[in-house]
Amino acid sequence: MDLSTGRTLRVERRRETLHVVIDRPDRDNGINDALMRELHAALDEAERDPAVRLVVVESSGPVFCSGMDLGDAADSDRADDGLAARGGQVFYRLLERLTTLPRVVVSVVDGRVTGGGVGIAAASDFVFASTRSSFALPEALWGLLPCCVLPFLIRRTGFQPAYAMTLSTLPVTAERAAGIHLVDEVTDDARPALRRLASRLTKIDTSVVADAKRYFEQLRQPAEHHEQAAVAEFARLMSSPAVRARIAGFAHHQQMPWENR
Repeated sequence: MDLSTGRTLRVERRRETLHVVIDRPDRDNGINDALMRELHAALDEAERDPAVRLVVVESSGPVFCSGMDLGDAADSDRADDGLAARGGQVFYRLLERLTTLPRVVVSVVDGRVTGGGVGIAAASDFVFASTRSSFALPEALWGLLPCCVLPFLIRRTGFQPAYAMTLSTLPVTAERAAGIHLVDEVTDDARPALRRLASRLTKIDTSVVADAKRYFEQLRQPAEHHEQAAVAEFARLMSSPAVRARIAGFAHHQQMPWENR
C-alpha cells in the first residue's frame, strides 16, 4: 500500500514493514533539504503506527545514495557559516534519529554508496548489501571531511576502518564492508533476510527495541561533543572558497576537483 510519494521519496507500507525508497536517480539519490524533511516524515509515520516494526531504506537506480547533492550545494549560499552549520546539524540529527528510532532500521543497498549515504547505512541497525555494492568516503577530494558521518561510522566499524576510508577515499567492496562490520549480510536478494527479521520482530515489543537502543548507547563512550565538533568542522570547510570552487566546478561543468589544480 503506497502511503505517499514525495519529491524525493516513495513510501510504502507492507504489513509490519515501512519501505522508504530514495527516489532521485537522476541526481544519484543525493541528499538535499527536501530528502531530509521527507525522511523525517517517513520516520514520524513509522513511530505513529504501532504495527510497524521494521523500516527498510532502499533506493531506485544503480546508486543507493551519493551523499550531499553537490548541485544543490553549489547553488546554495553554503559559504555562510550559519547556513552550513544548520545543514550539517540537520543531517547529523537525521542520522542520530535513525540510531534512536524505536523501530529496527535496515538499509538495503544495491549499488554505489558515497559520503552521506555511508552515514545512512552506518546509522542503520542492519545493512544488507548486494555483491554489486561499494562504499566510499570521497570528501577529502573536495577538501572536505565526512564530519557528520564519522561518529556513526566509527560506532559501527571502529576507528581504523573509518580512518582508512577517509584518508584513502577509495571504495570498499561489499565483502570488505562486511569484514569491517559496516555490512551485516552480503546478498543479492535481501527479501529472505528481511522476512526472517520481520517475523522475529513481531515477537518483540517495540518498547524493547527502544530500550535496547538506549541501553547500548549508554554502554558506549560519551559522545556528547560529537555533534558540536562535526557541525562546526562541516561549516568551516563548506565556507572555504577553495571547496566552494571545487563543488561548483563539478556541479556545473563535471570537472573533477583535481582537474583544476
